[in-house]
Amino acid sequence: MVRILIAALALFLTGGVASAAAVPVEGDYVVRDFTFASGEKLPELRLHYTTLGTPRRDAAGHVTNAVMVLHGTGGSGKQFFAPQFANALFGPGQPLDTSVYYVILPDEIGHGASSKPSDGLHARFPHYGYADMVAADHLLLTKGLGVDRLRLLMGTSMGCMHTLTYAEAYPGFARALMPLACVPVPISGANRQWRKLAIDGIKLDPAWAGGDYKVEPEAGLRTALSLLVAFGSAPVLMQHDLPTGDAVDAAVTARMARDMPLRDANDLIYQLDSSRDYDPGPKLATIDVPLTWVNSGDDLINPPELHLVEGAIGRVPQGRFVLIPASLATRGHGSHTSAALWKDELVALLARSGG
Repeated sequence: MVRILIAALALFLTGGVASAAAVPVEGDYVVRDFTFASGEKLPELRLHYTTLGTPRRDAAGHVTNAVMVLHGTGGSGKQFFAPQFANALFGPGQPLDTSVYYVILPDEIGHGASSKPSDGLHARFPHYGYADMVAADHLLLTKGLGVDRLRLLMGTSMGCMHTLTYAEAYPGFARALMPLACVPVPISGANRQWRKLAIDGIKLDPAWAGGDYKVEPEAGLRTALSLLVAFGSAPVLMQHDLPTGDAVDAAVTARMARDMPLRDANDLIYQLDSSRDYDPGPKLATIDVPLTWVNSGDDLINPPELHLVEGAIGRVPQGRFVLIPASLATRGHGSHTSAALWKDELVALLARSGG
């Protein structure tokens, strides 16, 4: 099923005049009898996606202009419609101009409109990991959309980790890679700690009821979301924008009121736990296409003082690492979606990977 998405994006990409290249198109690709790495199965795995632009093919029929952008934990492909991302990248003359590129924005397993626990299986949904999510992305591209090579693969946060995982699982499938906001080691240390605390916060709420709740376990969900908010903070910006206790309190109240209705407790548990199989370090040397990796200096989830990327980027034959200094312009972990911060690096990556 494919349908035209009625969205404001079609207007702001073209200065108020919609064009065929800029109109988002949504679709679902259904994988029959999908087997997860755990051995669990789903008779139907629904993979939802949005595309912008039109595929272009060479004489042999291969798509040459496909770009896939992968979202973060708890997000969806639609997060890239945010003005700070889309306005800087998708419009006329921008690096990923949708009159030139065919942009693919999947909803990963467990997210958005793709198959997820809240569809009905609750805590009986298969326990997917990053390897499953990447395998599903590959099926969506090759079987669902007829794309056998990407011009560019990029991703933010979880999508950053998926970019590396994908590149190792399918060497050379993408001509260029841009991971944004992650590190090349298993989820451990403080990153694993806050995830564990968030998951336990939900499960220890009696209202969770083993995952079979009829009403969201509000106390547990609020605990988990509080950790997400705290670790996603941008210290320099927040000190500037929220200089008083009252300002902080009002911001927290507004954030929770906005986020709580949008979350499902089981979905969030699965999303946070899916990172358990992530470990790209041993195979980094197999990634032999141009890669530009960007992190920010105020990222509390991937602290720059650990120097984890600097210690690994030398193993990536064509790798480049950029650390954006913390400032009023950065957004903590969320700097990955503020494209103005790293747009020039994307332009340079496209140039060094073949124009």
